[in-house]
Formats: sequence, structure tokens, C-alpha cells
Amino acid sequence: MKQSDDAPVAAPFSLDSFDTPLARELADLTARRKSLQGAQVEFSGRTRIITVSNQKGGVGKTTTAVNMAAALVSVGARVLVIDLDPQGNASTALGVTHTADTPSVYDVLIDEFPLVDIIQESPESPSLLCAPSTIHLAGAEIELVTQVAREYRLRTAVDEYVASLDERLDFIIIDCPPSLGLLTINAFAAAQELLIPIQCEYYALEGLSQLLGTVKMIQKHLNPRLHLSTILLTMYDGRTKLAQQVAEEVRTHFPAEVLRTVIPRSVRVSEAPSFGQTVIAYDGQSAGAVAYREAAVELVKRDSDVSRETSLPPGDESSVSRETSTPGENETRVSRETSAQMNDEESL
Repeated sequence: MKQSDDAPVAAPFSLDSFDTPLARELADLTARRKSLQGAQVEFSGRTRIITVSNQKGGVGKTTTAVNMAAALVSVGARVLVIDLDPQGNASTALGVTHTADTPSVYDVLIDEFPLVDIIQESPESPSLLCAPSTIHLAGAEIELVTQVAREYRLRTAVDEYVASLDERLDFIIIDCPPSLGLLTINAFAAAQELLIPIQCEYYALEGLSQLLGTVKMIQKHLNPRLHLSTILLTMYDGRTKLAQQVAEEVRTHFPAEVLRTVIPRSVRVSEAPSFGQTVIAYDGQSAGAVAYREAAVELVKRDSDVSRETSLPPGDESSVSRETSTPGENETRVSRETSAQMNDEESL
């Protein structure tokens, strides 16, 4: 049958027809994967001790701690994760045993066990180690109150462990509970760097001033070497203006500390812990895994010896003392100042 001259003619094939938001997103993800394959990093030759903290819950502290650790291992680092959260979620995600009778961080803090006696190797990699948490750690806050040098318990254990190693660790990452109690203060006293994950939501910056205030007190009285080195934006949804505005505001206030990489909302990141894995092992090619690997590369390449003044808002540099102090002189003062600050905010 002869086709009518008036019959519609099919549009010619064009690649432009595939220029959709989804296609652009997939193309971008593919390009990022290829870029990561050729990424080369050099480690500093010393052990960097980083505490991951934010007293606001649900911002991705544990998720960031374990996935950053796994991502660092994927680029050749040896990493120890210290699970300082009584919930033990980091231990679960790394696939290590943390039942009630397991030697844990509690034994290190209260009974002065050597750190080497509790460390377990993650099934994911021989280079990924974990000091697990158990339910006993929930009572450590109360038990630490009467201990001598209570704020320095973790620091002493970490320093002794690092000094005894035959093969150097590149990173020690400490996962903190969502509070500013003695467990978190122990982490601050032991660490050199602070990494703050910030959720790209409305309440992201609330409580950040309190956290930075505590950091300044730690710098002044307990640990002058501690500084805010990294801020990581998490749960980013680029489709919403709110997420973009929060990210812009955080970058405005902390231009030197915020990583260029942002962690998107990802189903794979949420699913991974239920299988006792990090997202790097669960689905290493997913958008969440790629983002954490990019963040890890960026973290390694950053100069970790940035001046401590960059961790403070303009005009506050003078409040940080560079003088070291003995535990006996200052440990009670820090706890009192932290408690007083929290009580003041609660009364407002």
C-alpha cells in the first residue's frame, strides 16, 4: 500500500533526546568513577587522629565515620575506628562482634585495658580495624566521674597503642555519641582533628556554636592541638532549594573547612549497615560510595597541619591558649564549664 504524502514522518534520531536530568546524572556519576580509578594519594607518614562529632543526632556521624574509614582503606590507608558510642552502630557496620561479653572500649576507659587487647579486624579488609563498643559503655559516663585523669583515659590508651605499633596506622577515626559528655570530651582530648558532619536541613547549624564553644574550652584546658579541620555536608538533596541554601550558608561561614564533596541521600548508604557492611563493600559503585571515596581522597590531599585559628570564627582567636596544662588542674573545670553551658542553653 502506498504511503500518503501527508503521513507523519518519524523524527530523526538525535542524542539530544537523551539529554534528560537522569541521563546527565548518570553521565556525571560515570565520569566520577573513572576519575577515582586514576586518583593517586600520598599519606603524610604520621597517624592522623580524627574525631567525628556533632551533638545533634541523625546527621550521619556513624555513617560518615565507618564509610570514610572504608573509603580511606580503598585508597591504601590503614585505619582504626574507635566506636565511642554506646549504641555500637559503628561496630555493627564494620561487621565486628560487640556482644556484652566482648572486650570493648569500656574496658579501656574504666579498667585500663591496653587498646591492642580489644581491637578486631573488620571482615572487609585486614587494613580496617575496629575497637568495638558494647552496652556497658552506656554507664561509663557515670563511672568516669570518680576516675583520676578521666578526660585523658582514651588519649593515654591511644598514645600507648600508636607507640607500640610495628606497622604505622594512617588514620584513627573516633565515632562519638550524640552528646557533649565525658565520652565525647575523651575523644576531643585524644584527637588532633575534628570532623563535623552537617545534615543539609533546616536545623543543621543549631547547636554548632555550642559544639565549637566546647572545642575552644578543650583547646584551652586539655588539648591545644585539637582543631576543626573538616566539615562534611551529608544527606544532600540537590533537587531542593533548602539543601542548596544550607550548603551555601555553611560554606560562607567555614570556607576553608568544608569539603567540596557532598554526600547525597542514598538508599544504598542506608541499606549497607543491615548487612554488616559499609557502603564501600556493599555497593562500591553507588552514588553514596563514590561520594565517600571522593571525600576520602580530598581528606588525604588536604593539608592536615592547617593553623588552629581557622577553626574559630573571626575575632575569637585570642580566646585559645597555646599553653598546655596538667590534667589535675583542668579536668574538673572543663566538665563544669561544659555542664554550665548546656544548662544555660536549656534555660533559654
